Amino acid sequence: MKTNIITTILAATTALAADLPAIPETSIAVKKELLFSDDFESAEPAKPWHKVVPTFAFEKGALKGTQTRDVTIPAADGKPEQKAHAAVHGLEIPTKDSVVEVRIRFEGATMIDVEFDDRKYTGAHYGHLCRAQVRLNGVTIIDERDGGMKNEIREMRDDPAKKAEVAALLKGRQVTYPAKLETGKWYTLVVETVGDEMRVTLDGKPAGYLKSSGIAHATKSKIELGVAGKDGYFDDIKVWNAAPIARP
Repeated sequence: MKTNIITTILAATTALAADLPAIPETSIAVKKELLFSDDFESAEPAKPWHKVVPTFAFEKGALKGTQTRDVTIPAADGKPEQKAHAAVHGLEIPTKDSVVEVRIRFEGATMIDVEFDDRKYTGAHYGHLCRAQVRLNGVTIIDERDGGMKNEIREMRDDPAKKAEVAALLKGRQVTYPAKLETGKWYTLVVETVGDEMRVTLDGKPAGYLKSSGIAHATKSKIELGVAGKDGYFDDIKVWNAAPIARP
């Protein structure tokens, strides 16, 4: 999750409010079996959890994420460059269609997200597929597999002459909806992912929607939680298999 790259893409491709897709008022997914849940009250992390980009801590019955790689450190003394990156904590919970529900709280964080990856997929950087990002002022949904993390597009971005072509390829691959959240308050975030659609709600209210081909990737092998800034909290996470709801 390269926050500097995502920020650039966000600035270049976010749809204007008047052009945003209508968010379905009701769920697009029906929950099937519960695959995983965690209230973070256990003294030991559940087995599926693993570190991706530190630091996260289990603190007072919640999962706390704090970004520590907040600036890029140039290569020196034989050590490679270390890119700025959000803190990321992962779950080995394979899904195709799913509903992820989790409570989130901002305590200095600038962004909290739920991300889907497939590390075996080589067509996009690090197997990034799609994600839902929440900020205090908005909700962004991104198709990364066929958008900004697609290898061909990443290579083209290095050529200034292809700026217009890149912008055209990124069109429709992400959207940002306005929101108004408060620091220190818990919100229930639900991310429904079925077929090529992703729908987001906050406290049961529609907050974002995107239909894009990369979301339909069939082997979402990992779910990752991300935090940019200091600090962001997660609690009471649940993950269900899901099926699309028939809609007119």
